[in-house]
Amino acid sequence: MAPAVWTGLLPLWMCLLLAPGFAQAGKLLVIPMDGSHWFTMNAVVEKLAHRGHEVVVVRPEVSWRQGKSSNYTVKTYSTSYTLEDLNHQFKIFTDSQWKTRDQDMLSIIMNPSNDIFKYFFSNCRNLFNDKNLIKYIEDSSFDAVFLDPFDMCGLIVAKYFSLPSVVFSRGVFCHYLEEGTQSPSPLSYVPRFLSEFSDAMTFRQRVWNHILHWEEHLFCDYLLQVGLEAASEILQTTVTAYDLYSHTSVWLLRSDFVLDYPRPVMPNMIFIGGINCHPRKPLSQVSCPSFSSGESGVDEKAKQIPH
Repeated sequence: MAPAVWTGLLPLWMCLLLAPGFAQAGKLLVIPMDGSHWFTMNAVVEKLAHRGHEVVVVRPEVSWRQGKSSNYTVKTYSTSYTLEDLNHQFKIFTDSQWKTRDQDMLSIIMNPSNDIFKYFFSNCRNLFNDKNLIKYIEDSSFDAVFLDPFDMCGLIVAKYFSLPSVVFSRGVFCHYLEEGTQSPSPLSYVPRFLSEFSDAMTFRQRVWNHILHWEEHLFCDYLLQVGLEAASEILQTTVTAYDLYSHTSVWLLRSDFVLDYPRPVMPNMIFIGGINCHPRKPLSQVSCPSFSSGESGVDEKAKQIPH
């Protein structure tokens, strides 16, 4: 009975950890994703550090955007690839996406440009090969893991060290969000990611929605194969994607609920819409003399309109 109670209280505990003024400062391990993902997460990490939390970011030494900060600690681990390798594979991937837009799961899986994902999924194996870093994490007694689930490394770290985890993401590829949260997803009303359907589907569209869901179950594990093999090797047991995603305590979803189609959600799914990409800058001051000079004329005409 007691373990179930504590499991049920985890979402509340994590919200208190991340909220200002409700809890003492905690010790947070951050496992981020590089690129545009880091733009958004970094703003939150900086704010958490500013509010007094002790934050440690663990990242690969080869990185596009992730640098050092005076507000939190950064720990790096070596990679099996160079920055030139990463740039080369990413160029192949982006060139492919510009030429052809994948419309179904099978074409995404079979696209030869997907080798870039192998680089991302190899990061966790590289992290766990750094024994000193693993010893540091083990001895640091972190309260939770704050992670981006894209390369699954944060999920693996949270499960390996049996730590509560907070996922920070726009969404999760394939069907793992609803399965990981045990959230219902009625296929006759909730369109799949690649379907481009609305929630008001015709009978034919509903049939296609079921087929797309079936394709996800058939092909998604293949897409994540390298990451799942690394997870099985690290955790020394056969690991499925469900094993990793279902371990998550709180889902912070950067999706505004009012912009998505209605769907069932679970209590640990929290919508934080409006936090996306690089923080915006204030608009520059622009002078409009011609518009200003015409304001008096507009005001005079407004006065002549009967109320």
